[in-house]
Amino acid sequence: MTRKKNITKPVRLQKFLSEVGVASRRHAEDLIEAGRVLVNDVVVDQLPAFVDPKKDRVVVDGTPVRIQALEYFIVHKPKGVVCTNRDPAGRLRAVDLLPPTRAPLNVVGRLDAESTGLLLMTNDGELAERITHPRLALPKVYRVEVRGQVPRDFVASMKKGVRLAEGKATASDVEIVRRSRERSILKITLREGRNRQIRRMLARLNHPVKTLKRVQIGPLNLKGLPVGACRRLTVRELAELRKAIQAAKARRKRGGADRPRSRKDTPVKRGAGKTETKRKTSARPTSDEPARPRRRLVT
Repeated sequence: MTRKKNITKPVRLQKFLSEVGVASRRHAEDLIEAGRVLVNDVVVDQLPAFVDPKKDRVVVDGTPVRIQALEYFIVHKPKGVVCTNRDPAGRLRAVDLLPPTRAPLNVVGRLDAESTGLLLMTNDGELAERITHPRLALPKVYRVEVRGQVPRDFVASMKKGVRLAEGKATASDVEIVRRSRERSILKITLREGRNRQIRRMLARLNHPVKTLKRVQIGPLNLKGLPVGACRRLTVRELAELRKAIQAAKARRKRGGADRPRSRKDTPVKRGAGKTETKRKTSARPTSDEPARPRRRLVT
């Protein structure tokens, strides 16, 4: 599906940069505060800042920003394909599986080279950030084959959480599809987005992953799409995806029990038997420092 973004009134500069696919809104804020964005030939390095897309000329790192058609693709990633747009080793990239597009597209929720399955690719930075935001918790479903027979308490262990280097990681739902002495087939649903989370969790539980395939992101699935193929999202699929995001936002506002804690929220003990949540603030780069790229998460 291709859609022209209708931006007709002054908007926040970081929102504009996100909507035209330059960067996520968070990364756009870093670009602005690092002094890498010009509006009408004037450096804008403080927020809030606003721009009129019809009248103002916006430049990022020397490149003029233009409103582009937004495109959305589902890709059935084969094994060995990488999700980076640049690969020094010359391996096949996910973008190589797409037809020619007017604007470069980025992967929303990467998979490592050994994993297969559903990729969403788009230049809609706003939508991409909403899907990957840790507090929105859009579910992602995986079919995983592991070595050995998982024990009876395996499901409870995955839901309770497994300690990783950066903290406890949990699975939202786990189903044992099949198990034998040699291997077990699992269906795992995540609402988190840690780096290679499933592989690391299962390794800690002594069940190394043999194959891992993502079969669903929110309402999107791979039905009818062969390995290595891609297709544009339909109008209905995009509407369902946005509806799922809105439902996740509403659940968060209600304080749903299944809402994951933000990576920036860490428990801090205050006296005997009391725990408070302290909000960590990340340091912003000064105008003389380069903006740090946003962390990419790979499953």
